[in-house]
Amino acid sequence: MRELAGEERQSEGLVPAAPRPARSPGPVPEHAPVWSDGVSRRLLARYYLPQHHTTLQGNACRLLRDGVEAYPEMLEAIRRARRSIRLETYMFVTDTVGELFGQALAEAAERGVHVKVLYDAVGSWTSRKSFFESLRQRGVDVRAFKPFSLQRGLRHLLRRDHRKILVVDGTVAFTGGVNIAAHWAPEGQGVAWRDDVLRIEGPAVHELERRFLATWRMMFRDRLSRLRRRIRGGAHAPRALLTKGDVGLAVLSSRRSIHRAYLHAIQRARASVLIAAGYFVPDRRMVAALKDAAKRGVEVSLLLNGGKSDHPFLEHATRAFYEPLMEAGIRIFEWRRGVLHAKTAVVDGVWGTIGSFNLERLSLAFNHEVNAVFADPRLGRDLEDSFRLDCGNCREVDLALFRRRPLWQKAVERVLYFFRKVL
Repeated sequence: MRELAGEERQSEGLVPAAPRPARSPGPVPEHAPVWSDGVSRRLLARYYLPQHHTTLQGNACRLLRDGVEAYPEMLEAIRRARRSIRLETYMFVTDTVGELFGQALAEAAERGVHVKVLYDAVGSWTSRKSFFESLRQRGVDVRAFKPFSLQRGLRHLLRRDHRKILVVDGTVAFTGGVNIAAHWAPEGQGVAWRDDVLRIEGPAVHELERRFLATWRMMFRDRLSRLRRRIRGGAHAPRALLTKGDVGLAVLSSRRSIHRAYLHAIQRARASVLIAAGYFVPDRRMVAALKDAAKRGVEVSLLLNGGKSDHPFLEHATRAFYEPLMEAGIRIFEWRRGVLHAKTAVVDGVWGTIGSFNLERLSLAFNHEVNAVFADPRLGRDLEDSFRLDCGNCREVDLALFRRRPLWQKAVERVLYFFRKVL
């Protein structure tokens, strides 16, 4: 493991920890902690995050796996709401899960809670209009983001709201990759897609709510909403009063800033880079950063879809990257237990990100996205453990066998790789 340059180490106080045994071998063995327990989280944030990414300190965070953990907590928060609920989602599907959330939101509105719901018109195109109209009649202010219109051009159609944000009473928030649909419900009740959600209490909740309200004002020109909220007594307490824990979070809603955060952390990696990506068509800078990390001895592992993606064309384009990545020493694991929809990464068991941003063209060039980025050993360990657990349920891609795949498959991959920017 490489030491930091002496000058940088002195100025930041980052001292590598003494090695300790891994807790479990697994297909992706654990590494010794990169930093000693005494290193402050602020200094870790300075090391792993770009300088202009300001972290908000004092958050309590918990990682939730799949809809089986996320949905009950989200519904419980909605049912406990007393002042406000802000829900922003790409998919709000009128299935069993959508009906469950719709009922909880309507009941909250009927007891006087101010409920705003923003769903993407394209992501929710299969949903019944009557469902949303019934919510409006019960007091829910529910609106579609950029309804389909050929008159506004292709760019209007491509630029979608891909965020997943739930904020309740300005005190608790959820963000990650889970939409409102039975796709994420447990097997037997839904499709059991694999995904991650971060539950947050603390100052970062206010930042997520700000992102929601900015999009709402932009779309519907609701410039008086802040004034009306303050008149009703809904203004939030100062951030200092919202301290709930010791996790520092940066809430990033710029596509470029999220991409830059990935690159910066990978370039700073000293032991491991673990990425779970439901959709993976990286640009040249991302490929170069991953290869460079592997070449300098960092363990780089990717968890990708393995034949059951909801976007099979994109999956074939992804496989066009396999050979050059594996030749550089990068390990690739394919998720075979359904659809992998997660968009998470963890570096050195310290830096991590959870959100809606996919490592592919639409997220980088068009979509409205949001990710929570942190530098915290405890939360990083939770995310790392979750990744290694998932790899135990995967098939690792063997380079020699992969090279012997059928010629037609290679041809399909190359054709779809050529069109990767429009998939």
